[in-house]
Amino acid sequence: METLLWILGYLVMINLIGFILMGVDKRKAIKHSWRISEATLFLVALIGGSLGSFIGMHVFRHKTKHWYFVWGMPIILIIQIILVGALVIAPWISISIM
Repeated sequence: METLLWILGYLVMINLIGFILMGVDKRKAIKHSWRISEATLFLVALIGGSLGSFIGMHVFRHKTKHWYFVWGMPIILIIQIILVGALVIAPWISISIM
């Protein structure tokens, strides 16, 4: 149970970070200020923050004209959902819920 809570906590935090980074970068773009690199935005998505990044894209209307974000973020999210699903149903992995 403790491992599952750590994983869930990590996912909540990294998705919150992804969401916030999209908002911060949008604000910086409006002010013509220092920007967060696209590589950083994708890195956060790749390490588990794809849902937060995807939601942030649409809430802040940021990076929605860049095809690599419009297609990349949902593809990363789908791959991560498939991987988590595979881990959950895999018979060779046992995560104790109790």
